[in-house]
Amino acid sequence: MSFLGPIKPIDQTRGDPAHRLRATLSWPHLVALGVGAIVGTGIYTLTGVGAERAGPAVLLAFAIAGAVCACAALAYAELATMIPTAGSAYTYTYSVLGETLAWVVGWSLILEYSLACSTVAVGWSGYLIGWLQSAGVVLPPLLLAGPHGGGIVNLPAVLVSLGVAGMLMAGTRESATLNIMLVIIKLVALATFVIMALPAFSADNLHPFMPYGFASHVEGGQTRGVMAAAAIVFFAFYGFDAVATSAEEAKNPGRDLTIGIIGSMAVCTLIYILVALAAVGALPYTALAGSSEPLALVLRSLGHPVASYLVAGAALVALPSVILVMMYGQSRVFFVMARDGLLPQGLARVSGRTGSPVLITGITGLFVAVIAGFFRLDEIAELANAGTLIAFIAVAACMMILRRRAPDLVRVFRCPAPYLVGTLAIAGCLYLMVSLPGTTLVRFVGWNMLGLLAYFAYGRRHSLIRG
Repeated sequence: MSFLGPIKPIDQTRGDPAHRLRATLSWPHLVALGVGAIVGTGIYTLTGVGAERAGPAVLLAFAIAGAVCACAALAYAELATMIPTAGSAYTYTYSVLGETLAWVVGWSLILEYSLACSTVAVGWSGYLIGWLQSAGVVLPPLLLAGPHGGGIVNLPAVLVSLGVAGMLMAGTRESATLNIMLVIIKLVALATFVIMALPAFSADNLHPFMPYGFASHVEGGQTRGVMAAAAIVFFAFYGFDAVATSAEEAKNPGRDLTIGIIGSMAVCTLIYILVALAAVGALPYTALAGSSEPLALVLRSLGHPVASYLVAGAALVALPSVILVMMYGQSRVFFVMARDGLLPQGLARVSGRTGSPVLITGITGLFVAVIAGFFRLDEIAELANAGTLIAFIAVAACMMILRRRAPDLVRVFRCPAPYLVGTLAIAGCLYLMVSLPGTTLVRFVGWNMLGLLAYFAYGRRHSLIRG
């Protein structure tokens, strides 16, 4: 037993069939899950935000953010194939650092996934409302915003949250297969953008390449620099960790998880750099800076209004797939914490028909729908990012510790240069963590204090591993 609580053996059984997830996913499903989570609102909006902070060097910011996430992804791939059980960072921490830290990581993941789902649901609602209004359809304002916006409830956000939960309850394979189709539509839309924007590329638009320098600093009341942009665009990358939560449902974990995690990161990094290159090459960065729809802006400026409309409309397809993958990830973390006894075990039952945890998925959907429908998210959405960074740090640490503690364990995938990669992942994530606003860090500590109260009041006393 660690001083941070008992450590769950890596080879511990997953329990009886009623609490075991069914292996239904192959590597194409997992790559699509990763791409579905990563390619979402970020690619449509953060190119403009990054250009505002770094100028044309937003290309470098995307590369740096991708490199930090790639280091974390390599650590995830090694642990996911060693410990092919649902729960991702929570499960790895439980098997390496002990129950207490595992709870903190699991509680942080719940925060990450739920707020990410809710934020994206509200974003999807905004796109839908705009599309309907452009078609002459006007809905009652009271049903389009929560109390903070002068309405009663953001009904579209509630409905998309519940709709995605319903798809997940219908079965993991079915929802993952639908996600593949949604991902294909997104990639076609982004490929269309690149094909139409690249012919207008002008090297003059890349000069000066780094107008605000490399380091993050405040200039003219605004945070500027390549690293300031990297701290923002990093949040367009996370999502591949949701692939690791599917480990127990992978048909061939050793092969499928490695391809799913590394493949989705490689595909998305390439997509982001190509899209950013096409955007900043086609228009001066000052025109892109701060635009909430930079890709549509580029196409309109180049005289492609129809393509602009279609690319913007692709967001209506893109965002539900992000909600699907994030909600999938949260329900699996909830599921494993309940199976371990840290949450009520009744939540960990799976459907005999679909092999998915129907009850916990439904509860997750309701939780996300309530937040999306009624609460103001602009001040708390950054909390999702804090939860992600904690998970990445924990996974990198666990990977390095296991290399020392259990060097002879079979590793289907071995992270190259593990101590260098792990250290870079931790250092990069810590830098990004301290770059978050101070109020966000205070709220994150408050969330985990609440979680620790729940752990000591219930989880610790009902933990199965404590007997």
